[in-house]
Amino acid sequence: MNSQSTNPQLTALISKLKKKSRETKTPLYRRLAEDLSKSKRSRRTVNLSKISRYSSDGSIVAVPGKVLSAGVLGHKVTVAAFKFSSQAMKKIVEAGGRCMSLEALAEENPAGTKVILLG
Repeated sequence: MNSQSTNPQLTALISKLKKKSRETKTPLYRRLAEDLSKSKRSRRTVNLSKISRYSSDGSIVAVPGKVLSAGVLGHKVTVAAFKFSSQAMKKIVEAGGRCMSLEALAEENPAGTKVILLG
């Protein structure tokens, strides 16, 4: 059985995160790449309620999987994930936050400082 992903966007993202980890010696991006390499069933899903519980105003959260819309987000937070549900994106933006890809997070914050890994 083949454990490699056939999604070209996902495989490109995994290789970029591994490269960023090697260049900056940042374990965060290595961990994100490892988690994204898992099977689709093992990939993480995180609800907004969990993001709200474990973050504060102005936090940066990384999710190696999909963000779902269950719950209420009451503060500004920047969320980087592989995928978002449409309702989750809407709720994050309405709360004054930002949605971004994991690749954009690696470009904006190469050192990976002050990033909360959830999942």
